[in-house]
Amino acid sequence: MKRFLSLLLLFALLSALLCLPASAASTDAPPVAKIEITTDQGNGTALLKADGYVGAHITITDTDGAVTDDAISIKVRGNSTAIDSIPKKAYNIKFGKKTEVLGMGKGKKWALLANCFDPTLLRNYLTFDMARELELPYTSEQRFAELWLDGAYRGCYTVYEPVQEGSDRVDIDIKSNDGKKDFLLEYEASRTEDDVTYLSVGGLRFAMADPDEPTEEQVAYTTAVMTDVINTIWNGTEEQIREKIDVDSFAAFYLLNEFVKTADFGLSSVFFFYKDGVLYAGPPWDYDLSLGNLNADLNSASAKEASRTDGIMQSDKNLYRWLYNKEWFRNEIKRVYAQHYPAFADIGADGGRLDALRGEHQALFDRNFGVWNVGRWWLNYQKVPYKTYDENYRFLKTWCADRNSWLTTHWGLYRYEYLLGDADGSGEVDIVDATTIQRVLSDLQEDYDGRIALRGTLTGEALAITDASAIQRYTALMGIEYPIDEPRAAMLFD
Repeated sequence: MKRFLSLLLLFALLSALLCLPASAASTDAPPVAKIEITTDQGNGTALLKADGYVGAHITITDTDGAVTDDAISIKVRGNSTAIDSIPKKAYNIKFGKKTEVLGMGKGKKWALLANCFDPTLLRNYLTFDMARELELPYTSEQRFAELWLDGAYRGCYTVYEPVQEGSDRVDIDIKSNDGKKDFLLEYEASRTEDDVTYLSVGGLRFAMADPDEPTEEQVAYTTAVMTDVINTIWNGTEEQIREKIDVDSFAAFYLLNEFVKTADFGLSSVFFFYKDGVLYAGPPWDYDLSLGNLNADLNSASAKEASRTDGIMQSDKNLYRWLYNKEWFRNEIKRVYAQHYPAFADIGADGGRLDALRGEHQALFDRNFGVWNVGRWWLNYQKVPYKTYDENYRFLKTWCADRNSWLTTHWGLYRYEYLLGDADGSGEVDIVDATTIQRVLSDLQEDYDGRIALRGTLTGEALAITDASAIQRYTALMGIEYPIDEPRAAMLFD
């Protein structure tokens, strides 16, 4: 009897599950995030930048089936992308309170980038990927999504966290009362917008991004800080400069922008933030007109230079006009490049990063270009696109590979083979290697080119006394957890 009742109960449960509606029995998750926006006036596709924010309702369906449904405000964003004649516009959306969007943290404001000038839809996405590889602080999260605006399919967009202060954004303290206020600046060579505060320091012009409505006291404080930083970069020693700026972020930020050759680096969309008494470079922003996507036929030296895979382009831009001419700083750039060289070489390689991105998102891109002509030429500064997606993609992939090859030669990078643990470079691992590490850590011996640190670190972290101890155990035939004496390879520079 008990067995019969158990079977009856199991049958009832199965029947109930089979009768559930599809939305409850499974997640109707789209293959890519889906964003549906309905404006209050139903005129979303005709919005212009001059219209400002208008009321709307948004429904976001993530790939895991999670849904965000709320009232928002929406406006056209950008400068060249906001031109009235551009039909596929970028947008800013604003929630009434900080809201989680597509797993990227909470914020009131979000950016929907159209990438209309990029016939591959990959330049921004790839560059932000590389910024994260370079560990640039507060690089914006990003997600591909499909947008419907007032019922009209608008194609592929990328959702970004805008560059602004916030615990899930650029985590700086702009309200501190201890005399060491943090701030966020955007380098802005000439453009002027209403309700934006600008300051000029050392012949450079910056927009106050955060605080976005600064007091006179905050403007004076920021001006004084930047004057001190620029004077130090201009006239200071390496040690003094390192006290004022975060050299790691400045070197990585330069490498990123030099590799992609963005034409904006001397104009706009270039951010710097001040945190805890130190100026940092970044976060990065706006790379659709980069990676060769400039019109070389324009009567513009900048566009011609940006279109090529050879040449150094950013060394005289913004704060780098004083930094790049210092040999020690150029060596920092080369060090970062060598450290992350496999990732740069992988971008344009067959089966590499670009191929992976295209393979993952090709169906999305095909749907986008079912609405927007892949060969449409939207802007004179944009490289005239090829007629097919494949041609535009192959151009981007080849450009990246050629750019990496040229920079490798220009900066003198070369492949270096060594034995892990062979700190002194003798060709074998012995007790002298442990002594060498100890001498470097005690500042009794200099490591001029970093090779002792490279060969001697066994943990993948900074050189430490534990590396010397492990080598001593190794030479004493004691058990260790590290692969000492393994052949390794790295990219170094002369």
